[in-house]
Amino acid sequence: MKELVSTTLNDFSDDELIKNLPGFANKYITTNGVKLHYVEGGSGKPLLCLPGWPQTWYSLKPVALQLAEKYRVIIVDLRGMGSSEKPESGYDKKTMAKDILGIIEQLSLKNVSIMGHDIGGMVAMSLAFNHPDVVEKLIVLDGSHPSEGMMQMPLMPMAGTFNEKMDANMPYAWWMGFNQVKGLPEQLLEGRFRYLQDWLFNYVMIDDSKMTSLEREVYAAAYNDKESIRASNAWYQTFNQDIEDTKAYQQLTMPVLGIASYISYNYMSMGLPYVATNVHVVGILDSGHYLFEEKPQQVIDAVLPFLAS
Repeated sequence: MKELVSTTLNDFSDDELIKNLPGFANKYITTNGVKLHYVEGGSGKPLLCLPGWPQTWYSLKPVALQLAEKYRVIIVDLRGMGSSEKPESGYDKKTMAKDILGIIEQLSLKNVSIMGHDIGGMVAMSLAFNHPDVVEKLIVLDGSHPSEGMMQMPLMPMAGTFNEKMDANMPYAWWMGFNQVKGLPEQLLEGRFRYLQDWLFNYVMIDDSKMTSLEREVYAAAYNDKESIRASNAWYQTFNQDIEDTKAYQQLTMPVLGIASYISYNYMSMGLPYVATNVHVVGILDSGHYLFEEKPQQVIDAVLPFLAS
């Protein structure tokens, strides 16, 4: 367990962190009743990037500069994430997708591709389901839209499968249940989020040394207060509504690229073809869940040809 670092979000402000991404700038936009923070750099066709839990826009740093050489890269802090607002409601993925639609419309973006990791992948897919006319291409990394398959996730791990690293054949994601609980996680984790975060990074990464000390401190600071924990858990607490919403969705017809770690490759390979007619899944099987940090060049090597094709 890494040493707990006592810090605040202000120690790792967006103004300081953006200095690590030359050519990018911090921006804000109000859409769908919520003020969102995003960073933007590069030029060309737009590529919207949506991060996951428990991270922020900064998770795209390992790949952002290379992507910005060819595309206008816009990395959004989702509703409830980082410097974006954290309202009491609106965390179902359809509403969060409407947040992203608002960015597309207000910035008058055309021929948009969208890439999402983890929770961001769920929102990206919801945007594609609900507003297919604005999504030219869709990329999801280790995260697809909530489905009824979630109801089969075990309450208890199978004997011998819950070890230091996640078992790809019998994954035990206990935090999916923990994050459903209202009120208690905030009390347990306020000021102590680094404990959960470091455990998680070790569990779902093959080489968690690829998550730097700075990155760990940035994310711990971003999730260390009650409101941030409450808001991020709300992404999980709406899964039942998200699953209900899927019953009205049609299959996706735009090109879809799934990029999967060793944990999710089998699940994405089986699941994405059910919801998309033009899908290709790339396995980066020597990486855990945080693909941008563990294997950034392999991600780039998958993404750039897909976007250019």
